[in-house]
Amino acid sequence: MRSGIVTGSVWATRRFVGLPGAALLNVRVSSGEDVVALDTLGCGIGEHVLITEGLAAATQFDGTPPIDALVIGSIDPSEPPADG
Repeated sequence: MRSGIVTGSVWATRRFVGLPGAALLNVRVSSGEDVVALDTLGCGIGEHVLITEGLAAATQFDGTPPIDALVIGSIDPSEPPADG
């Protein structure tokens, strides 16, 4: 599992039919590498996320093609918002 920041959306006008109805996001991980990850959570640009890769991502959806990277969580800010 790795963390990163969503830097944009990846638009694919043609997709494999068996791919779940979800967004493809460009995520910059801590190493500086850009990873395209499937997002079923609805995350947005600038959001800190957790992604899983490899077998853990590939086996999450029955009957779909293997997925290389999957957004599995949205990271909350390290400090709670101030009461205002």
